[in-house]
Amino acid sequence: MMMMMMMKEEPNGAGLELKQGVRNAAFQDDEAVQVEPTERGDSGDPGESEYTQVKPYPGMPKEVLLLYSCQARYRVPREILFWLIVALTLALIAVTVAVIALSPRCLSWWQSSPVYQVYPRSFMDSDGDGVGDLRGIMQKLDHFEYLNIKAVWISPFYKSPMKDFGYDVQDFRDVDPLFGTLQDFDDLLAAMHDKGLKMIMDYIPNHTSDKHVWFQLSRNRTKNYEDYYVWVNCTQTEPPNNWVSIFGNSSWTFDEVRGQCYLHQFLKEQPDLNFRNPLVVNEMLEVLRFWLEKGVDGFRMDAVKHMLEALHLRNEPQVDPNQPPETVDTEFELYHDYTTSQPGLHDIIRSWRVEMDKYSTEPGRYRFLVTESYDYEEIYKTMMYYGTPFIKESDFPFNFYLLYLPDNLSGQGAFDLVDLWMSNMPEGQWPNWVVGNHDKPRISSSAGLEYMRVINMLLLTLPGTPTTYYGEEIGMENVNVTDIQDPFGKFNPNNSRDPQRSPMQWSPEENAGFSINKTWLPVHPDYKTVNVEVQKNDSRSILQQYRALSQLREAELPLQRGWMCYVWSDANVFAFLREMDGFPQAFLMVLNFGANAVTDLSAVPELPEELTVRLNTHSRQPGTRIRKSTINTESGEGLVLEYSSQKRFYPGNVSKCYVSEKACYLSALNLLYKC
Repeated sequence: MMMMMMMKEEPNGAGLELKQGVRNAAFQDDEAVQVEPTERGDSGDPGESEYTQVKPYPGMPKEVLLLYSCQARYRVPREILFWLIVALTLALIAVTVAVIALSPRCLSWWQSSPVYQVYPRSFMDSDGDGVGDLRGIMQKLDHFEYLNIKAVWISPFYKSPMKDFGYDVQDFRDVDPLFGTLQDFDDLLAAMHDKGLKMIMDYIPNHTSDKHVWFQLSRNRTKNYEDYYVWVNCTQTEPPNNWVSIFGNSSWTFDEVRGQCYLHQFLKEQPDLNFRNPLVVNEMLEVLRFWLEKGVDGFRMDAVKHMLEALHLRNEPQVDPNQPPETVDTEFELYHDYTTSQPGLHDIIRSWRVEMDKYSTEPGRYRFLVTESYDYEEIYKTMMYYGTPFIKESDFPFNFYLLYLPDNLSGQGAFDLVDLWMSNMPEGQWPNWVVGNHDKPRISSSAGLEYMRVINMLLLTLPGTPTTYYGEEIGMENVNVTDIQDPFGKFNPNNSRDPQRSPMQWSPEENAGFSINKTWLPVHPDYKTVNVEVQKNDSRSILQQYRALSQLREAELPLQRGWMCYVWSDANVFAFLREMDGFPQAFLMVLNFGANAVTDLSAVPELPEELTVRLNTHSRQPGTRIRKSTINTESGEGLVLEYSSQKRFYPGNVSKCYVSEKACYLSALNLLYKC
């Protein structure tokens, strides 16, 4: 500013006064328009006039810049640009809000992956004692990655006298030395999380071991522990009523220390906790917190329907009223009106859900809850574990109905069992499917090994979460056991669960690669050909097909969360499709559970005339074209057929279709949205 007000002497003696404009022609380009003086007052003195430059020039001071910034040709573009940025910002915010509002909920980890059940005694032995352990599981984590599995359920490893192989818990906060230590558990959990795997533990609320400190305190009537278990007056020879244990014989055992009978709905070494006692409810909540604090991702709640019993202790009705009462000694000879699914049961489960939700606030750390309850023909009782639209309980109750597929192995039989669940499931809930576990014979033995491939295809293409029992991915079968270990089998050899608990078959080496020394149960004689190592190298093996199905399920949106619609069922074939609005591809599953058959789907106009084989259980090459009027399938064969069509099946067949949460696909933006 001082420079502008100074007088500078030129060599010829003339002076140039710099004010708010520059009158030196040397600073103007050729195109500059001549400037006119602007008078400041009436004096007419040029020294008092303001001069302006039409075009800005480099290095101009702010006073000069301000002169030009107010001119319309500079001000208007600037304002247009400003309001354009504001409008675009608001539009971007609006689009973001709309996308969030319209986007369907992302699938959680327990929905996007199959659940793999590990029976720890039989999975992998790391120390050569013949029994699987936690470090053995850690050695085989790559197997889950190979199968594209993210969720692993591990059966009990609590400290236990092992009367029921871990389901008789002596200490809920410790690991049995047979399986390792708490440090081994921490190491396993950390290793699983490092690989992106989730751990589901067994939670056993109904009972403890009779060696548990709570039972010892209760039988001695120690203060605050008197009513931790269900005690009633009785005599050594006369039980209080006719209630029968799951394992057979009376549910009551006289305790000489206390002089009363205690209830046990399983073994006499497994006394039932008294969940009508608030102290017990809180104690078991503390057990949940202990493992949640360690980072466990979910729990399978064992035998929940048995947690409460009727207070009146009346005799339960006999299935056969004419049967002599003294001969009733198995659970299926009574209607369990007073020992299962009692009022108040669901309040307890809701309290667990509330507690687990407190640990589910971190992104990606949702804590999963699944309940186990065999309700047989009373499926409505199973569905109650989903909760209500207002109060959530389990994420899903285990669906055991496909376990009965061998009883009616046919296309119609498969349809009936699938539809039994889907038609009874509350709207908007997530289904699940189980074909085997540690309590039931292996499906490959009960249905036949020739159907294992098509059963795996059914399991992995239905909507919802599939559960795989260890060994099903390679077609393991029941083993013949002469020296029975199972307590249930010791009561009734026909009910022994040992055959489905044989060691995992990893390789053709001695003991199937399970142990370097011995095995707690015999290994199946076919282990040299039926094992993980051999099947990894066989592109047509059950293992490779399981893996391909698991990868396909993850890769294709219609298989993850699309509609499932029934298309066909008869004595041999069950066919259903998976489709999603807006998604260009859809999939038709044609599964043969009977004899060789030719299926004609010409009456389904939504299907194109030809479909392409994407996956199959037999010898057809992917990419093979098949006409919908003549779909040939052999016994035990399954086909995943892919097709493209603008027509959708479900709008005209609503009664045949199900979806948990409807979503549509916008291909232009590669976006899912609610519709």
